Amino acid sequence: MRTKEQLKEERDKIVKGLEETYRRLVEFKKQKNSPMIIIKDGEVVALDPHEVPPTTLYKRNTGANLT
Repeated sequence: MRTKEQLKEERDKIVKGLEETYRRLVEFKKQKNSPMIIIKDGEVVALDPHEVPPTTLYKRNTGANLT
């Protein structure tokens, strides 16, 4: 069975990968001048890639619910 520390390390690696993937997606969309398609308030919205933040930080859980 994995320890809480191992689960936290694995989760942190996944979150870091998500952040890097987002950064690369924004960079790609800017290069191609292609809109970012998102869902906002239940509606599909096209955003100018030059107006979205170049990075994002995913909320990291404190690990309190890990068992």
